[in-house]
Amino acid sequence: MNQPIHSDREDANLIQRDLEPVLRRYARQFPALTLTGPRQSGKSTLCRAVFPSLPYASLEAPDTRAFAADDPRGFLAQYPNGAIIDEVQRVPELPSYLQGVIDADRRPGRWVLTGSQDLALLESVSQSLAGRTGVLHLLPMARSEVVRFEVHPETLDETLLAGGYPRIFDQGLNPGDWLRSYVATYIERDVRTITNVGHLATFQRFVELCAGRTGQLLNYSGLASDCGITQPTAKAWLSVLEASFIAFRLPAYHANTRKRPVKSPKLHFHDTGLVCWLLGIRSADQLRSHPLRGAIFESWVVSEIVKHRTNRGETGGVSFYRDSDGVEADLIIERPQGVTLVEAKASQTAAANILDGLRRTQKQLGHGRCDGVLVYGGDEDQARSVGRVLGWNRLHGVDWA
Repeated sequence: MNQPIHSDREDANLIQRDLEPVLRRYARQFPALTLTGPRQSGKSTLCRAVFPSLPYASLEAPDTRAFAADDPRGFLAQYPNGAIIDEVQRVPELPSYLQGVIDADRRPGRWVLTGSQDLALLESVSQSLAGRTGVLHLLPMARSEVVRFEVHPETLDETLLAGGYPRIFDQGLNPGDWLRSYVATYIERDVRTITNVGHLATFQRFVELCAGRTGQLLNYSGLASDCGITQPTAKAWLSVLEASFIAFRLPAYHANTRKRPVKSPKLHFHDTGLVCWLLGIRSADQLRSHPLRGAIFESWVVSEIVKHRTNRGETGGVSFYRDSDGVEADLIIERPQGVTLVEAKASQTAAANILDGLRRTQKQLGHGRCDGVLVYGGDEDQARSVGRVLGWNRLHGVDWA
């Protein structure tokens, strides 16, 4: 989609986010809330909408950051009834001082901390606010949230191309133009604050190579070789992408079978719009014939389900399966009553053999309840003996948590 998404609604940024009910529930239980997620995922907008009575302070502002760093007690004393403190990882010692404030008054929902770097923020919070804060994550929007905008992508390829960053839909921006600026800002500013990346051009190449491997098994050796860096550097840089909620590693499912399962994780991106931009895909027509379209669709399905679960406060419990015979499931969701296998196929037609992969995986795992769902690029739903065939645009209507 190379045209901007236009919307005349001034209140578009006030669409309800799926995480809001969980955020409100946590606010009734914990003195503090910690909300992490990538930059521009809507953390500040959500918190200010849910907690309008709390004052707001952003540590991105140099003067505010200097005050909080130089005089943390004085900074916190400004807010006797609590506050929303944005990008709190910019002053990592602040949660240590907040601990005493909370212990003196443990009323729930007084403090809301947000941050866009998971490792830096959670390390600081876990040391100081253990048991005092509820931790949640806000990822780019799921399809269930995107469709709340009056104007939103209608086709699968437009959906994959646009991704889910709120600003694109809120302000009617061209996805490619906005993502270009986002990548430049992320590499030039954020990476420097997370780790000592000496060669930004090489790191940008690394990010592009990772995008070309979305939905694939992670091979550190091959990734490092193609980028011209060492394997330890590749692992460290991938951790940077994970800490910034750009990409994530989906672990392999540990199954007790006679076949040897693959142990390497799969690499996925949280946002397929970002993947498309990194791969040089600028239009839906270009994506439609792109050799990586199937892998991009798989990442979209996996990330949509991960977002659904994250928006309900669920973390973990997801993996994939592949063994030495090539039997595989793109996603396994572990539930108390059994497991759900999910397969993603970008084709628009549900051919007769489209469920063969699920059938083989169910037989291979062969224990307990093992439901199957195949998500494909078509529109019709079908119920078959092996499992359910689900059109891509109905994925967000299923409770995956």
